Amino acid sequence: MNRAVFLDRDGVINQALVRNRLPFSPANAAEFKWVEGIHAVSQQIVSSGFDIFCVTNQPDVGRGLQERAVVEVLHQMVQDELPIKKIYVCYHDGASPCDCRKPKPGLLLQAAEEFELELAKSWLVGDRWKDIDAGKAAGCRTIFLDYDYDEKLRSPPNHVIGSIHEVADLICSS
Repeated sequence: MNRAVFLDRDGVINQALVRNRLPFSPANAAEFKWVEGIHAVSQQIVSSGFDIFCVTNQPDVGRGLQERAVVEVLHQMVQDELPIKKIYVCYHDGASPCDCRKPKPGLLLQAAEEFELELAKSWLVGDRWKDIDAGKAAGCRTIFLDYDYDEKLRSPPNHVIGSIHEVADLICSS
């Protein structure tokens, strides 16, 4: 069984666009900016024997506010630059009764099945309560990247950090 690190996209891999203390996805490649340090951190994680996956909700596609092709261009940029095995995406709106939209663990469970992952020895890194709840529901250890958004956690993560630079030390020392 393999160990994995699941990274949320917006706020962990790329900078979220923050309006009124709430995060939003970039609308296009021009708005896409890397989180400082994500390249080095991801290399450290892989060097420590973990596979990296991205798990992301992109509901603006389901709402008709974003073109799926634009999201796929952004994901190709991510895969071209970071050592990510696969990106798992939920395009559904919150009103859809799917199993893949975080806080449900469907994306993580799908990755675990496809890649024979041991979720109890895996991690999820996210910047929103839905990420943490999905990681916990899947049986992963969780790291909350706190940007002081105007929303509350619903369950406590294993660790709270203020910078992506802290992720590698936590994971690689486990």
